[in-house]
Amino acid sequence: MKYIIVGAVAGGASTAARLRRLDEHAEIIIFEKGEYISFANCGLPYYIGEVIKDRNKLFVQTAAAFNQRFNIDVRVQTEVTAINPSAKTITAIKQATGEVYEETYDKLILSPGAEPVRPPLPGINSEGIFTLRNVRDTDYIKSYVQQKHVTKAVIIGAGFIGLEMAENFHDLGLDVTVIEMIDQVMAPVDYPVASFVQQHIRSKKVHLRLNTAVTGFTKTGDKIEVALNNGEVLLADVVLLSIGVRPDTRLAAMAGLKLGQAKGIWVNEFLQTSDPDIYAVGDAIEFENPVTHQSMITYLAGPANKQGRICADNVVLGNTRSYKGSINTAIVKVFDMTVGTTGTASKHLTAAGIEHIVSTTHNGSHAGYYPGAKQMTIQIAFTPKDGRLLSAQIAGYDGVDKRLDVFASYIKQGKSVYDLIEFEHAYAPPYSSAKDPVNMAGFVAENILLDRLRVFYWNEIEQLKPGDLLIDVRRLDEYEAGNIPGAINIPVDDLRNRLHEIPKEKRIYIYCEAGLRGYLAQRILRQNGFNKVANLSGGYILWKACTTEANKLITVTGDFLVHQ
Repeated sequence: MKYIIVGAVAGGASTAARLRRLDEHAEIIIFEKGEYISFANCGLPYYIGEVIKDRNKLFVQTAAAFNQRFNIDVRVQTEVTAINPSAKTITAIKQATGEVYEETYDKLILSPGAEPVRPPLPGINSEGIFTLRNVRDTDYIKSYVQQKHVTKAVIIGAGFIGLEMAENFHDLGLDVTVIEMIDQVMAPVDYPVASFVQQHIRSKKVHLRLNTAVTGFTKTGDKIEVALNNGEVLLADVVLLSIGVRPDTRLAAMAGLKLGQAKGIWVNEFLQTSDPDIYAVGDAIEFENPVTHQSMITYLAGPANKQGRICADNVVLGNTRSYKGSINTAIVKVFDMTVGTTGTASKHLTAAGIEHIVSTTHNGSHAGYYPGAKQMTIQIAFTPKDGRLLSAQIAGYDGVDKRLDVFASYIKQGKSVYDLIEFEHAYAPPYSSAKDPVNMAGFVAENILLDRLRVFYWNEIEQLKPGDLLIDVRRLDEYEAGNIPGAINIPVDDLRNRLHEIPKEKRIYIYCEAGLRGYLAQRILRQNGFNKVANLSGGYILWKACTTEANKLITVTGDFLVHQ
Protein backbone atom coordinates (compact mmCIF):
# COMPACT_ATOMS: atom_id res chain seq x y z
CA MET A 1 0.00 0.00 0.00
CA LYS A 2 1.07 3.56 -0.67
CA TYR A 3 -0.07 6.34 1.62
CA ILE A 4 0.45 10.03 0.89
CA ILE A 5 -0.05 12.70 3.55
CA VAL A 6 -0.33 16.38 2.71
CA GLY A 7 0.75 18.55 5.64
CA ALA A 8 3.18 17.51 8.36
CA VAL A 9 2.47 19.32 11.58
CA ALA A 10 0.14 17.97 14.32
CA GLY A 11 -2.46 15.99 12.38
CA GLY A 12 -0.26 14.86 9.49
CA ALA A 13 2.74 13.79 11.54
CA SER A 14 0.66 11.85 14.07
CA THR A 15 -1.18 10.10 11.21
CA ALA A 16 2.10 9.15 9.56
CA ALA A 17 3.66 7.73 12.73
CA ARG A 18 0.56 5.67 13.48
CA LEU A 19 0.40 4.40 9.90
CA ARG A 20 3.91 3.06 10.20
CA ARG A 21 3.22 1.41 13.54
CA LEU A 22 0.26 -0.37 11.95
CA ASP A 23 1.89 -1.22 8.61
CA GLU A 24 5.66 -1.76 8.56
CA HIS A 25 5.77 -2.48 4.83
CA ALA A 26 3.68 0.36 3.43
CA GLU A 27 5.20 3.18 1.39
CA ILE A 28 4.48 6.45 3.24
CA ILE A 29 5.25 9.90 1.86
CA ILE A 30 4.65 13.22 3.65
CA PHE A 31 4.55 16.45 1.66
CA GLU A 32 5.12 19.65 3.61
CA LYS A 33 5.34 23.03 1.88
CA GLY A 34 7.15 24.55 4.86
CA GLU A 35 10.68 23.91 6.06
CA TYR A 36 9.81 21.96 9.18
CA ILE A 37 7.66 19.07 10.31
CA SER A 38 6.08 18.48 13.69
CA PHE A 39 7.01 21.76 15.41
CA ALA A 40 5.48 23.15 18.60
CA ASN A 41 3.06 25.70 17.18
CA CYS A 42 1.79 26.64 20.62
CA GLY A 43 5.29 27.41 21.84
CA LEU A 44 6.06 30.09 19.24
CA PRO A 45 5.03 33.15 21.32
CA TYR A 46 7.19 31.97 24.20
CA TYR A 47 10.25 31.66 21.98
CA ILE A 48 9.72 35.24 20.79
CA GLY A 49 9.39 36.32 24.43
CA GLU A 50 12.55 34.37 25.35
CA VAL A 51 10.77 32.16 27.85
CA ILE A 52 11.91 29.32 25.58
CA LYS A 53 15.49 30.28 24.82
CA ASP A 54 16.62 27.33 22.68
CA ARG A 55 15.04 27.42 19.21
CA ASN A 56 15.66 23.70 18.78
CA LYS A 57 13.20 23.00 21.61
CA LEU A 58 10.40 23.98 19.22
CA PHE A 59 10.96 20.96 17.03
CA VAL A 60 9.27 17.74 18.09
CA GLN A 61 10.85 15.91 15.14
CA THR A 62 13.14 16.84 12.26
CA ALA A 63 12.57 15.41 8.79
CA ALA A 64 15.77 13.36 9.03
CA ALA A 65 14.92 11.96 12.47
CA PHE A 66 11.37 11.16 11.39
CA ASN A 67 12.66 9.33 8.35
CA GLN A 68 15.22 7.39 10.36
CA ARG A 69 12.82 6.27 13.07
CA PHE A 70 9.70 5.60 11.00
CA ASN A 71 11.12 4.97 7.52
CA ILE A 72 8.87 7.67 6.11
CA ASP A 73 9.76 9.71 3.04
CA VAL A 74 9.47 13.31 4.25
CA ARG A 75 9.54 15.93 1.51
CA VAL A 76 9.74 19.40 3.03
CA GLN A 77 9.52 22.61 0.98
CA THR A 78 7.45 20.63 -1.49
CA GLU A 79 3.92 21.88 -2.11
CA VAL A 80 1.09 19.72 -3.36
CA THR A 81 -0.73 21.87 -5.91
CA ALA A 82 -3.41 19.51 -7.22
CA ILE A 83 -5.21 16.24 -6.57
CA ASN A 84 -6.70 14.03 -9.29
CA PRO A 85 -9.04 11.68 -7.42
CA SER A 86 -10.05 9.69 -10.51
CA ALA A 87 -6.42 8.90 -11.38
CA LYS A 88 -5.43 8.75 -7.70
CA THR A 89 -2.48 11.10 -8.20
CA ILE A 90 -1.21 14.30 -6.68
CA THR A 91 0.84 17.02 -8.35
CA ALA A 92 3.72 18.53 -6.36
CA ILE A 93 6.30 21.25 -6.90
CA LYS A 94 9.74 21.44 -5.32
CA GLN A 95 10.02 25.02 -4.14
CA ALA A 96 13.83 25.10 -4.39
CA THR A 97 14.05 24.02 -8.04
CA GLY A 98 10.57 24.57 -9.44
CA GLU A 99 10.39 20.93 -10.54
CA VAL A 100 6.81 19.71 -10.96
CA TYR A 101 5.96 16.03 -10.77
CA GLU A 102 3.16 13.57 -10.02
CA GLU A 103 2.90 10.85 -7.38
CA THR A 104 0.33 8.07 -7.19
CA TYR A 105 -1.43 6.94 -4.02
CA ASP A 106 -3.66 4.20 -2.72
CA LYS A 107 -4.91 6.32 0.16
CA LEU A 108 -4.49 10.08 0.61
CA ILE A 109 -4.67 11.95 3.92
CA LEU A 110 -5.14 15.74 3.88
CA SER A 111 -3.79 17.78 6.79
CA PRO A 112 -3.39 21.24 5.23
CA GLY A 113 -4.18 23.12 8.44
CA ALA A 114 -5.40 26.69 8.55
CA GLU A 115 -4.08 29.99 7.27
CA PRO A 116 -4.07 33.37 9.04
CA VAL A 117 -6.80 35.84 8.13
CA ARG A 118 -5.19 38.83 6.43
CA PRO A 119 -7.94 41.27 5.41
CA PRO A 120 -7.33 43.54 2.39
CA LEU A 121 -6.70 46.68 4.43
CA PRO A 122 -4.64 49.53 2.96
CA GLY A 123 -0.96 49.12 3.81
CA ILE A 124 -1.35 45.67 5.36
CA ASN A 125 1.69 44.36 3.50
CA SER A 126 4.00 47.05 4.89
CA GLU A 127 7.27 46.05 6.53
CA GLY A 128 6.86 45.39 10.23
CA ILE A 129 3.35 43.88 10.00
CA PHE A 130 3.35 40.16 10.78
CA THR A 131 1.18 37.10 11.32
CA LEU A 132 2.29 34.24 13.55
CA ARG A 133 1.59 30.76 12.26
CA ASN A 134 4.88 28.92 11.76
CA VAL A 135 8.60 28.89 12.57
CA ARG A 136 9.48 31.19 9.68
CA ASP A 137 7.01 33.81 10.97
CA THR A 138 8.56 33.45 14.42
CA ASP A 139 12.09 33.96 13.11
CA TYR A 140 11.03 37.07 11.18
CA ILE A 141 9.31 38.63 14.19
CA LYS A 142 12.10 37.85 16.63
CA SER A 143 14.77 39.18 14.26
CA TYR A 144 12.76 42.34 13.48
CA VAL A 145 12.16 43.16 17.14
CA GLN A 146 15.86 42.74 17.95
CA GLN A 147 17.34 44.51 14.94
CA LYS A 148 14.92 47.44 14.77
CA HIS A 149 15.13 48.20 18.52
CA VAL A 150 11.35 48.02 18.76
CA THR A 151 9.68 49.76 21.73
CA LYS A 152 5.98 49.87 20.76
CA ALA A 153 3.84 46.97 19.59
CA VAL A 154 0.24 46.91 18.39
CA ILE A 155 -1.58 43.57 18.33
CA ILE A 156 -4.73 43.27 16.23
CA GLY A 157 -7.00 40.68 17.81
CA ALA A 158 -7.43 39.62 21.45
CA GLY A 159 -7.69 35.88 20.98
CA PHE A 160 -5.45 33.30 22.61
CA ILE A 161 -2.39 33.95 20.41
CA GLY A 162 -2.89 37.72 20.57
CA LEU A 163 -2.94 37.71 24.37
CA GLU A 164 0.05 35.37 24.58
CA MET A 165 1.97 37.70 22.30
CA ALA A 166 0.86 40.72 24.35
CA GLU A 167 2.39 39.11 27.42
CA ASN A 168 5.59 38.13 25.65
CA PHE A 169 6.07 41.52 24.00
CA HIS A 170 5.40 43.15 27.37
CA ASP A 171 7.99 40.90 29.03
CA LEU A 172 10.51 42.08 26.43
CA GLY A 173 9.89 45.62 27.70
CA LEU A 174 7.66 46.80 24.86
CA ASP A 175 4.72 49.17 25.26
CA VAL A 176 1.80 47.07 24.05
CA THR A 177 -1.66 47.94 22.75
CA VAL A 178 -4.24 45.27 21.90
CA ILE A 179 -7.06 46.17 19.51
CA GLU A 180 -10.20 44.03 19.34
CA MET A 181 -13.34 44.53 17.24
CA ILE A 182 -15.78 43.01 19.74
CA ASP A 183 -16.46 44.20 23.28
CA GLN A 184 -14.28 41.64 25.06
CA VAL A 185 -11.06 39.66 24.86
CA MET A 186 -11.14 35.91 24.17
CA ALA A 187 -14.25 35.45 22.05
CA PRO A 188 -14.76 31.77 23.05
CA VAL A 189 -15.56 32.76 26.67
CA ASP A 190 -18.53 34.70 28.00
CA TYR A 191 -18.30 38.36 28.95
CA PRO A 192 -18.27 37.89 32.76
CA VAL A 193 -15.19 35.65 32.59
CA ALA A 194 -13.52 37.93 30.05
CA SER A 195 -14.05 40.91 32.36
CA PHE A 196 -11.74 39.40 34.99
CA VAL A 197 -9.10 38.79 32.33
CA GLN A 198 -9.39 42.34 31.01
CA GLN A 199 -8.90 43.83 34.44
CA HIS A 200 -5.78 41.73 34.92
CA ILE A 201 -4.40 42.79 31.52
CA ARG A 202 -5.01 46.46 32.32
CA SER A 203 -3.22 46.02 35.66
CA LYS A 204 -0.10 45.14 33.65
CA LYS A 205 -0.26 48.50 31.84
CA VAL A 206 -1.20 46.90 28.54
CA HIS A 207 -3.59 49.15 26.59
CA LEU A 208 -6.86 47.49 25.59
CA ARG A 209 -8.94 48.98 22.78
CA LEU A 210 -12.19 47.04 22.62
CA ASN A 211 -15.07 47.65 20.21
CA THR A 212 -12.44 49.09 17.91
CA ALA A 213 -11.50 48.16 14.34
CA VAL A 214 -8.42 48.90 12.26
CA THR A 215 -9.06 50.61 8.92
CA GLY A 216 -5.53 50.71 7.48
CA PHE A 217 -1.79 51.09 7.93
CA THR A 218 0.73 53.68 6.73
CA LYS A 219 4.50 53.20 6.90
CA THR A 220 6.26 56.46 7.84
CA GLY A 221 10.01 55.96 8.22
CA ASP A 222 10.57 53.25 10.81
CA LYS A 223 7.10 53.73 12.28
CA ILE A 224 3.74 52.24 11.33
CA GLU A 225 0.62 54.37 11.63
CA VAL A 226 -2.37 52.21 12.61
CA ALA A 227 -5.65 53.94 11.66
CA LEU A 228 -8.73 53.10 13.75
CA ASN A 229 -12.41 53.37 12.90
CA ASN A 230 -12.90 56.06 15.56
CA GLY A 231 -10.55 58.43 13.75
CA GLU A 232 -7.53 57.85 15.94
CA VAL A 233 -4.12 56.82 14.66
CA LEU A 234 -1.68 54.82 16.78
CA LEU A 235 2.07 54.74 16.23
CA ALA A 236 3.83 51.38 16.41
CA ASP A 237 7.21 49.88 15.63
CA VAL A 238 5.77 46.43 15.03
CA VAL A 239 2.24 45.15 14.34
CA LEU A 240 1.03 41.60 14.85
CA LEU A 241 -2.12 40.46 13.06
CA SER A 242 -3.91 37.93 15.26
CA ILE A 243 -7.34 38.30 13.71
CA GLY A 244 -7.95 34.59 13.36
CA VAL A 245 -7.48 31.73 10.92
CA ARG A 246 -9.52 29.99 8.25
CA PRO A 247 -9.34 26.37 7.09
CA ASP A 248 -7.08 25.81 4.09
CA THR A 249 -9.50 24.00 1.79
CA ARG A 250 -8.09 25.05 -1.58
CA LEU A 251 -6.73 21.63 -2.56
CA ALA A 252 -9.88 19.86 -1.43
CA ALA A 253 -12.16 22.28 -3.27
CA MET A 254 -10.14 22.04 -6.50
CA ALA A 255 -10.32 18.25 -6.26
CA GLY A 256 -14.11 18.41 -6.00
CA LEU A 257 -14.26 17.19 -2.43
CA LYS A 258 -17.33 18.19 -0.46
CA LEU A 259 -17.05 21.22 1.83
CA GLY A 260 -19.38 21.58 4.79
CA GLN A 261 -21.61 24.28 6.24
CA ALA A 262 -18.74 25.69 8.31
CA LYS A 263 -16.62 25.96 5.13
CA GLY A 264 -14.25 23.21 6.21
CA ILE A 265 -13.52 19.89 4.52
CA TRP A 266 -16.51 17.63 5.14
CA VAL A 267 -15.64 14.30 6.76
CA ASN A 268 -17.78 11.47 8.08
CA GLU A 269 -17.40 9.89 11.50
CA PHE A 270 -14.38 7.93 10.22
CA LEU A 271 -12.61 11.14 9.04
CA GLN A 272 -13.24 10.08 5.46
CA THR A 273 -14.00 12.78 2.89
CA SER A 274 -16.58 12.52 0.12
CA ASP A 275 -13.98 10.49 -1.79
CA PRO A 276 -13.60 7.07 -0.10
CA ASP A 277 -9.85 6.97 -0.73
CA ILE A 278 -9.17 10.41 0.74
CA TYR A 279 -9.24 11.16 4.47
CA ALA A 280 -8.64 14.47 6.28
CA VAL A 281 -7.61 15.63 9.76
CA GLY A 282 -6.72 18.78 11.66
CA ASP A 283 -7.64 22.44 11.37
CA ALA A 284 -9.16 22.14 7.90
CA ILE A 285 -11.95 19.66 8.68
CA GLU A 286 -15.38 20.22 10.10
CA PHE A 287 -17.47 17.86 12.20
CA GLU A 288 -20.53 17.85 14.45
CA ASN A 289 -20.18 19.67 17.74
CA PRO A 290 -21.10 17.15 20.48
CA VAL A 291 -22.91 19.86 22.47
CA THR A 292 -24.80 21.87 19.83
CA HIS A 293 -24.86 19.20 17.10
CA GLN A 294 -23.96 21.93 14.59
CA SER A 295 -21.04 21.75 12.16
CA MET A 296 -17.85 23.30 13.51
CA ILE A 297 -14.11 23.63 12.98
CA THR A 298 -11.61 23.55 15.81
CA TYR A 299 -8.11 24.98 15.62
CA LEU A 300 -6.48 23.02 18.42
CA ALA A 301 -3.44 20.74 18.51
CA GLY A 302 -4.99 18.19 20.87
CA PRO A 303 -7.91 17.19 18.64
CA ALA A 304 -5.66 17.17 15.55
CA ASN A 305 -3.26 14.68 17.16
CA LYS A 306 -6.11 12.42 18.29
CA GLN A 307 -7.70 12.60 14.83
CA GLY A 308 -4.39 11.46 13.30
CA ARG A 309 -4.37 8.28 15.35
CA ILE A 310 -8.02 7.48 14.57
CA CYS A 311 -7.57 8.28 10.89
CA ALA A 312 -4.58 5.95 10.52
CA ASP A 313 -6.52 3.11 12.13
CA ASN A 314 -9.37 3.60 9.67
CA VAL A 315 -7.05 3.85 6.66
CA VAL A 316 -5.20 0.62 7.49
CA LEU A 317 -7.83 -1.46 9.26
CA GLY A 318 -10.98 -0.26 7.52
CA ASN A 319 -13.46 2.20 9.00
CA THR A 320 -13.47 0.79 12.51
CA ARG A 321 -13.05 3.85 14.76
CA SER A 322 -15.42 6.79 15.01
CA TYR A 323 -14.26 10.30 15.84
CA LYS A 324 -16.63 11.69 18.46
CA GLY A 325 -15.80 15.35 17.92
CA SER A 326 -14.22 18.09 19.98
CA ILE A 327 -15.74 20.30 22.66
CA ASN A 328 -13.06 22.99 22.13
CA THR A 329 -11.24 22.60 25.43
CA ALA A 330 -8.59 25.32 25.55
CA ILE A 331 -6.45 27.10 28.13
CA VAL A 332 -4.21 30.14 28.02
CA LYS A 333 -1.76 31.88 30.31
CA VAL A 334 -2.42 35.62 30.45
CA PHE A 335 0.37 37.13 32.55
CA ASP A 336 -0.22 35.76 36.08
CA MET A 337 -3.71 34.53 35.30
CA THR A 338 -4.85 31.25 33.74
CA VAL A 339 -8.06 31.15 31.73
CA GLY A 340 -9.71 28.02 30.38
CA THR A 341 -12.86 27.05 28.54
CA THR A 342 -14.54 23.82 27.51
CA GLY A 343 -17.87 23.10 25.86
CA THR A 344 -20.07 25.81 24.35
CA ALA A 345 -20.25 29.28 25.88
CA SER A 346 -23.59 30.62 27.05
CA LYS A 347 -23.74 33.24 24.29
CA HIS A 348 -23.24 30.55 21.66
CA LEU A 349 -25.80 28.27 23.31
CA THR A 350 -28.25 31.16 23.16
CA ALA A 351 -27.45 31.75 19.49
CA ALA A 352 -28.04 28.05 18.81
CA GLY A 353 -31.41 28.17 20.60
CA ILE A 354 -30.31 25.78 23.35
CA GLU A 355 -32.06 26.40 26.65
CA HIS A 356 -29.65 26.51 29.56
CA ILE A 357 -28.90 27.88 33.02
CA VAL A 358 -25.69 29.67 34.00
CA SER A 359 -24.15 29.51 37.46
CA THR A 360 -21.00 31.27 38.72
CA THR A 361 -19.00 30.38 41.82
CA HIS A 362 -15.80 31.68 43.41
CA ASN A 363 -13.54 29.39 45.43
CA GLY A 364 -9.99 29.08 46.64
CA SER A 365 -7.46 26.99 44.73
CA HIS A 366 -6.79 25.07 47.94
CA ALA A 367 -7.70 25.18 51.63
CA GLY A 368 -7.93 28.77 52.83
CA TYR A 369 -5.99 28.10 56.02
CA TYR A 370 -3.00 26.80 54.06
CA PRO A 371 -0.82 29.68 52.74
CA GLY A 372 -1.05 30.77 49.14
CA ALA A 373 -4.66 29.98 48.28
CA LYS A 374 -5.89 32.06 45.33
CA GLN A 375 -9.42 32.69 44.13
CA MET A 376 -10.76 31.22 40.94
CA THR A 377 -14.04 31.98 39.20
CA ILE A 378 -15.94 29.09 37.65
CA GLN A 379 -18.90 29.57 35.33
CA ILE A 380 -20.85 26.55 34.17
CA ALA A 381 -23.84 26.17 31.86
CA PHE A 382 -26.23 23.25 32.06
CA THR A 383 -29.65 22.13 30.85
CA PRO A 384 -32.64 23.04 33.03
CA LYS A 385 -34.33 19.68 32.57
CA ASP A 386 -31.66 17.19 33.64
CA GLY A 387 -28.64 19.34 34.53
CA ARG A 388 -26.46 18.00 31.70
CA LEU A 389 -23.24 19.99 31.53
CA LEU A 390 -22.84 22.15 28.42
CA SER A 391 -19.79 24.26 29.25
CA ALA A 392 -17.35 25.42 31.88
CA GLN A 393 -15.11 28.47 32.01
CA ILE A 394 -12.51 29.23 34.66
CA ALA A 395 -10.39 32.30 35.39
CA GLY A 396 -7.86 32.08 38.21
CA TYR A 397 -4.24 31.82 39.18
CA ASP A 398 -3.57 28.32 40.47
CA GLY A 399 -5.16 24.93 39.82
CA VAL A 400 -7.29 26.12 36.91
CA ASP A 401 -5.99 23.47 34.54
CA LYS A 402 -6.85 20.44 36.64
CA ARG A 403 -10.41 21.66 37.30
CA LEU A 404 -10.93 22.44 33.62
CA ASP A 405 -9.84 18.92 32.69
CA VAL A 406 -12.46 17.47 35.05
CA PHE A 407 -15.22 19.57 33.49
CA ALA A 408 -14.04 18.69 29.98
CA SER A 409 -14.12 14.99 30.76
CA TYR A 410 -17.61 15.21 32.24
CA ILE A 411 -18.99 17.27 29.34
CA LYS A 412 -17.50 14.88 26.76
CA GLN A 413 -19.17 11.97 28.58
CA GLY A 414 -22.55 13.72 28.73
CA LYS A 415 -22.46 13.96 32.54
CA SER A 416 -24.58 16.29 34.67
CA VAL A 417 -24.10 18.70 37.55
CA TYR A 418 -25.16 15.89 39.86
CA ASP A 419 -21.99 14.05 38.85
CA LEU A 420 -19.95 17.10 39.91
CA ILE A 421 -21.33 16.70 43.41
CA GLU A 422 -20.01 13.15 43.56
CA PHE A 423 -16.62 14.01 42.01
CA GLU A 424 -13.95 12.46 44.21
CA HIS A 425 -10.68 14.35 44.24
CA ALA A 426 -7.26 14.07 45.86
CA TYR A 427 -7.45 16.31 48.93
CA ALA A 428 -4.70 17.71 51.08
CA PRO A 429 -4.56 21.36 52.22
CA PRO A 430 -1.84 22.41 49.72
CA TYR A 431 -3.86 21.08 46.76
CA SER A 432 -7.57 21.50 47.37
CA SER A 433 -10.30 21.73 49.99
CA ALA A 434 -12.48 18.95 51.34
CA LYS A 435 -15.13 20.36 49.02
CA ASP A 436 -13.28 21.08 45.79
CA PRO A 437 -14.32 24.02 43.56
CA VAL A 438 -15.67 21.40 41.15
CA ASN A 439 -17.94 20.05 43.93
CA MET A 440 -19.00 23.58 44.88
CA ALA A 441 -20.04 24.35 41.30
CA GLY A 442 -22.14 21.17 41.41
CA PHE A 443 -23.72 22.02 44.78
CA VAL A 444 -24.85 25.45 43.58
CA ALA A 445 -26.15 24.09 40.26
CA GLU A 446 -28.10 21.37 42.07
CA ASN A 447 -29.66 23.97 44.37
CA ILE A 448 -30.79 25.93 41.30
CA LEU A 449 -32.29 22.86 39.64
CA LEU A 450 -34.13 21.86 42.82
CA ASP A 451 -35.40 25.44 43.32
CA ARG A 452 -33.53 25.81 46.58
CA LEU A 453 -31.75 28.72 44.97
CA ARG A 454 -33.18 31.26 42.57
CA VAL A 455 -30.64 33.42 40.80
CA PHE A 456 -30.47 36.61 38.81
CA TYR A 457 -27.51 37.97 36.88
CA TRP A 458 -25.22 40.99 36.93
CA ASN A 459 -26.74 42.53 33.79
CA GLU A 460 -30.28 42.31 35.20
CA ILE A 461 -29.68 44.85 37.99
CA GLU A 462 -30.72 47.66 35.68
CA GLN A 463 -34.00 45.87 34.99
CA LEU A 464 -35.16 46.07 38.63
CA LYS A 465 -38.48 47.85 38.84
CA PRO A 466 -39.51 50.65 41.21
CA GLY A 467 -40.57 49.05 44.44
CA ASP A 468 -38.22 46.09 44.11
CA LEU A 469 -35.89 45.69 47.09
CA LEU A 470 -32.15 45.20 46.66
CA ILE A 471 -30.48 43.93 49.84
CA ASP A 472 -26.73 43.74 50.47
CA VAL A 473 -26.27 41.02 53.10
CA ARG A 474 -22.56 41.59 53.67
CA ARG A 475 -21.08 43.21 56.77
CA LEU A 476 -21.49 46.96 57.18
CA ASP A 477 -17.80 47.64 56.53
CA GLU A 478 -17.96 45.71 53.26
CA TYR A 479 -21.09 47.60 52.24
CA GLU A 480 -19.51 50.96 53.00
CA ALA A 481 -16.37 50.05 51.04
CA GLY A 482 -18.46 49.65 47.89
CA ASN A 483 -21.95 48.53 46.98
CA ILE A 484 -24.49 48.31 44.19
CA PRO A 485 -26.37 51.61 43.95
CA GLY A 486 -29.82 51.47 45.51
CA ALA A 487 -29.04 48.58 47.86
CA ILE A 488 -29.83 48.62 51.56
CA ASN A 489 -27.59 46.79 54.00
CA ILE A 490 -28.94 44.01 56.23
CA PRO A 491 -26.08 41.63 57.15
CA VAL A 492 -27.07 37.98 56.93
CA ASP A 493 -26.24 37.43 60.59
CA ASP A 494 -28.78 40.13 61.54
CA LEU A 495 -31.44 39.04 59.08
CA ARG A 496 -33.58 36.85 61.37
CA ASN A 497 -33.95 39.72 63.83
CA ARG A 498 -34.87 42.22 61.12
CA LEU A 499 -37.43 40.30 59.09
CA HIS A 500 -40.11 42.78 60.16
CA GLU A 501 -38.29 45.51 58.20
CA ILE A 502 -38.78 43.68 54.88
CA PRO A 503 -42.18 43.86 53.11
CA LYS A 504 -43.28 40.37 52.07
CA GLU A 505 -45.18 41.58 49.01
CA LYS A 506 -42.09 43.05 47.32
CA ARG A 507 -39.68 41.33 44.96
CA ILE A 508 -36.41 40.94 46.84
CA TYR A 509 -32.99 40.75 45.21
CA ILE A 510 -30.07 39.75 47.41
CA TYR A 511 -26.35 39.86 46.94
CA CYS A 512 -23.20 39.24 48.94
CA GLU A 513 -19.52 39.18 47.97
CA ALA A 514 -19.39 35.80 46.20
CA GLY A 515 -22.83 34.19 46.57
CA LEU A 516 -22.79 31.98 49.68
CA ARG A 517 -24.17 34.48 52.20
CA GLY A 518 -26.80 35.51 49.66
CA TYR A 519 -27.87 31.89 49.37
CA LEU A 520 -28.13 31.58 53.15
CA ALA A 521 -30.15 34.80 53.31
CA GLN A 522 -32.48 33.54 50.62
CA ARG A 523 -33.09 30.28 52.49
CA ILE A 524 -33.95 32.25 55.64
CA LEU A 525 -36.36 34.53 53.81
CA ARG A 526 -38.11 31.88 51.75
CA GLN A 527 -38.71 29.70 54.81
CA ASN A 528 -40.22 32.71 56.58
CA GLY A 529 -42.87 33.44 53.99
CA PHE A 530 -40.92 35.61 51.53
CA ASN A 531 -41.65 33.95 48.20
CA LYS A 532 -40.21 36.38 45.62
CA VAL A 533 -36.49 36.23 46.44
CA ALA A 534 -33.49 35.87 44.08
CA ASN A 535 -29.74 35.81 44.74
CA LEU A 536 -27.12 37.46 42.52
CA SER A 537 -25.13 34.73 40.72
CA GLY A 538 -21.43 35.35 41.25
CA GLY A 539 -22.12 38.06 43.81
CA TYR A 540 -20.69 41.57 44.08
CA ILE A 541 -17.30 40.35 42.78
CA LEU A 542 -18.77 39.47 39.41
CA TRP A 543 -21.05 42.52 39.20
CA LYS A 544 -18.13 44.83 39.98
CA ALA A 545 -15.82 43.29 37.38
CA CYS A 546 -18.47 43.27 34.65
CA THR A 547 -19.78 46.77 35.22
CA THR A 548 -16.31 48.25 35.58
CA GLU A 549 -15.36 46.83 32.20
CA ALA A 550 -18.71 47.72 30.62
CA ASN A 551 -18.29 51.32 31.70
CA LYS A 552 -14.59 51.54 30.89
CA LEU A 553 -13.81 54.67 28.91
CA ILE A 554 -11.34 54.26 26.08
CA THR A 555 -8.35 56.45 26.87
CA VAL A 556 -5.34 57.25 24.75
CA THR A 557 -2.09 57.65 26.61
CA GLY A 558 1.46 58.64 25.83
CA ASP A 559 2.61 59.37 22.30
CA PHE A 560 0.50 56.65 20.69
CA LEU A 561 -1.94 59.37 19.68
CA VAL A 562 -0.80 61.02 16.46
CA HIS A 563 -3.93 62.82 15.35
CA GLN A 564 -7.66 62.63 15.72
